Amino acid sequence: MLVAAAVCPCPPLLVPDVAAGAAPELDAARTACADALSVLAASRPDRLVVVGPAEVDEPWVYPQGARGSFKGFGVDVGVRLGAPGAAEPGSEGPGSAAPERALPASLAVAAWLLERVRWADAPVEGLGVDQRLAAERCAEAGRELAALAPRVALLVMGDGSACRTLKAPGYLDERAAAFDAGVARALGAADTTALTALDASLAYELKVAGRAPWQVLAGAAEGADPAGQLLYEDAPYGVGYFVAAWS
Repeated sequence: MLVAAAVCPCPPLLVPDVAAGAAPELDAARTACADALSVLAASRPDRLVVVGPAEVDEPWVYPQGARGSFKGFGVDVGVRLGAPGAAEPGSEGPGSAAPERALPASLAVAAWLLERVRWADAPVEGLGVDQRLAAERCAEAGRELAALAPRVALLVMGDGSACRTLKAPGYLDERAAAFDAGVARALGAADTTALTALDASLAYELKVAGRAPWQVLAGAAEGADPAGQLLYEDAPYGVGYFVAAWS
């Protein structure tokens, strides 16, 4: 059963070595992420699953200890998912296990965040989901995650629209601000109905990386009735970033 969730953005720029001189611009986001992760730790879960966007055909499990790096972003910084030496969970979750696969960027950012938070001894694994995955399949994956253990926590990585300004990666789209505002309301209120109803086609057009992970969260929260709190909302670089905590 889902007992807590943290929602964080997943730009590699959250890692100061990647951001370099621009690192202070996301200090507030990093602080909010740390606050959200403290909610997860306080929930004392039996299992932590990190969910994030990835280029995969089907939801894909990344086991504890899976490695990632930010070499593709110009810095030789490596990460591991979960505490080194901890017992690795099985791969009975909603996807295929791939020990040999490197972490996608979203889960590498999550691993970096987890390394900087005092974490419990619960086993950790990752789940990569494609941004085109249907809402129904996302919800199904979430329900399967919630059933993995009596107390499951999720760290959900994903960005909003990348079309908020003229200089945004996807250029300016007038629909982007309204879409992101709806996401912010839903995350802050732990509104699973609103998250499930997000338009997948529109999200794809607006280059929303978080739609599928958020809908996995909605499926996992079915029957849990969590309370939500929006800790951060902004659109630096023309991309919507949100941090929320559910418990």
